[in-house]
Amino acid sequence: MSEENSNDINSKDVETHLTKRERQILDALYQLDGGSVQQVLDAIDNPPSYSSVRALLNRMVEKNQIKSKRDGNRYLYFPLNNKKAAGLSAMKRLVETFFAGSTTDAVKALLGNDKNKLTNEELKTLEKEIDKLKE
Repeated sequence: MSEENSNDINSKDVETHLTKRERQILDALYQLDGGSVQQVLDAIDNPPSYSSVRALLNRMVEKNQIKSKRDGNRYLYFPLNNKKAAGLSAMKRLVETFFAGSTTDAVKALLGNDKNKLTNEELKTLEKEIDKLKE
């Protein structure tokens, strides 16, 4: 169901105007690559009622934060931005919020996590990316 829209709106505009619950719903839609009210409900922790999720999804459509598509007798909801653009926006917010804007501190935190042991191939890929930045 993943769709890459050539008319992507600025993800920063959408993502800065989300409530906590709307962010939770949008995150679920990215994980699901789009979904129905019930799928979103099943994907989020401590969800509100079905009718509340439906109302939030419809409000997000009205606010141009997501899009909907009729599928038989139900609607499916999709993020407007592609997953990569949303990921970059989320990473920027994470670095700004938790690492005072320091990319170095964020990378060190990621690399220092024992759960994320990098393979030699992954290390070589990172080295190449760092070398590109030096040029």
